[in-house]
Amino acid sequence: MRVLGVDPGLTRCGVGVVEGVAGRPLTMLGVGVVRTEADADIGVRLVGIERGIEEWLDRFEPELVAVERVFSQHNVRTVMGTAQASAVAMLCASRRGIPVALHTPSEVKAAVTGSGRADKAQVGAMVTRLLRLSAPPKPADAADALALAICHIWRAPAQNRLQQAVAQNRLQQAAAKHQAAQQQAAAQQQAARQQAVAQRQAATPSQASAVKGRTR
Repeated sequence: MRVLGVDPGLTRCGVGVVEGVAGRPLTMLGVGVVRTEADADIGVRLVGIERGIEEWLDRFEPELVAVERVFSQHNVRTVMGTAQASAVAMLCASRRGIPVALHTPSEVKAAVTGSGRADKAQVGAMVTRLLRLSAPPKPADAADALALAICHIWRAPAQNRLQQAVAQNRLQQAAAKHQAAQQQAAAQQQAARQQAVAQRQAATPSQASAVKGRTR
């Protein structure tokens, strides 16, 4: 599986590509940052992020894009910028038909370091170790993007099993509803037939009396 991790941000949008499967050594194919000028118009900055992500999609052709899920912070302005960059990443992937997965920061930290409260230094150190790099990727946004890709590769098998279980449960529920509907329809048909028979039987004596009266 080849995954492009995106750590969204307006000034620095971390991107990193990791390839591999759960349970085996992973390989980093590329890592970097898409930058925009802080004093530029917001529309121009979003276009810059779009172009940068499109270049990474063209170059590495990932099977999936993992994006950090935006969560609430005290700094509303920062949240808005992060959300806008995240939306651009999802748009670029979806436009190409590439699946998008969202992971919270705590999920990523727990998957990579074993603790959902790990700091950036710990995440960077584990990313360096897991990908067998000579030094932690800089800046931290780049390391976070690789951590996102690693997180998804490791979590994908469990997520797939959960999705399959949910799908199987839905199929079973649909089959049970279909069977119940068929049984209800059969019962209604049987009741209608019995009612028709009863009506014919009730009408027979009166018809016989009418025939007897005409013969007298």
